[in-house]
Amino acid sequence: MATIRGFIFDLDGVLVDTARYHFQAWQRLAGEIGIKFTEKENEQLKGIGRRESIEKILGWGQKQASEEQIEAWMHQKNLWYLELIETMDEDEVLPGVRSFLERAAQSGLKIALGSASRNAPKILDKVKLTPYFDAIIDGNATTRSKPDPQVFLLGAEALKIAPEKLVVFEDAQAGIEAALAGSFRCIGIGEAKNLKGAEIVLPGLQNTTPSKIINQLNFNN
Repeated sequence: MATIRGFIFDLDGVLVDTARYHFQAWQRLAGEIGIKFTEKENEQLKGIGRRESIEKILGWGQKQASEEQIEAWMHQKNLWYLELIETMDEDEVLPGVRSFLERAAQSGLKIALGSASRNAPKILDKVKLTPYFDAIIDGNATTRSKPDPQVFLLGAEALKIAPEKLVVFEDAQAGIEAALAGSFRCIGIGEAKNLKGAEIVLPGLQNTTPSKIINQLNFNN
């Protein structure tokens, strides 16, 4: 049984409440293209990159676009998203997250971020979470989106810890699949129906601790 030595966290929907900003920006863009976009479609974009998201939206609307147009849309969506997150502060941190990170650090566990967001460092700075992280892997460091495990494997490499000794915290099905594909332990944050394959599913980090998580994973092993 591998000893847990660290945690890797997704960002949006796990540590901070920025998922709503992504939804608003994607919905605005889809509307301009003339494609219906609801919470149902948005759920399928969680955990994947901008290009893959655009391609999914175009597929839903059965529309074609040039490479130039796709690049322009990706840029525009990001500008709208950046406008929305500009007013972020520490209140955007989800319940229980800060105390959970503090306890993990005090326990000697290594902590990394594994997010598809290219704006992750900016967001962590704005909500004052950056000091908790030993490594930050974001969309600028990856070439493949979840469910490919690349972002988590890069996190493991940065922490110098084997994947089976790391726990990934994810709120998206693509992220759960990425964690499992990379041989990581996996905790789902959200509703079980959206997180198939997670070893444990929690509504958030507010009613648990690192030691409780590790003990439960060891019991399940």
